Amino acid sequence: MARGDRARLPAEQRRRQIIESATALVAERGFWGLSMQDVADDCGLTVPGLLHHVGSKDGLLVAVLEHRDAEDRRALGDPPPEGLRELCAALVRRNATQPEIVRLFAVLAAESLAPDHPAHAYFAARQQGVLDALATLAKGVSPRPETLARQIVATMDGLQLQWLRDPSGTDLVAMWTAAEKVLFG
Repeated sequence: MARGDRARLPAEQRRRQIIESATALVAERGFWGLSMQDVADDCGLTVPGLLHHVGSKDGLLVAVLEHRDAEDRRALGDPPPEGLRELCAALVRRNATQPEIVRLFAVLAAESLAPDHPAHAYFAARQQGVLDALATLAKGVSPRPETLARQIVATMDGLQLQWLRDPSGTDLVAMWTAAEKVLFG
């Protein structure tokens, strides 16, 4: 869309368009490969117009991550499924419907291992929050809930990477169903 032909969108709609564009570009290229010019062009904006909505490239990354988390919470329902096994199965089923988002998360999680990455603190805090939540749910399931929580995250992450690498040859939900029998007995 040429900038001169761009439609004026309400701020909330424009922000959502920017986040969707950035999500696709980060999933494809990673944060370091993301160009604000490419996001602006994709949305029919100038870079200053884009920055008006997100503040900075780091601000855009935070908006993408927060949007992903909010969408996951919304999709899981309020309240989310009860029980560790049910919650994990619901997460895997959701992720199986959104490979682009899973790819985005995997790329950013790996990139953010570098301490100077703008999402380093976000991913460290998110990981600890997920482990704490899973360990709390695992208290009635395992004598070592923290260990089970780590095994769940490692298994989910590993299966998702295999699925992303070979989507036609890997059924994420079926692989999780087999893995959960080992994890939960």
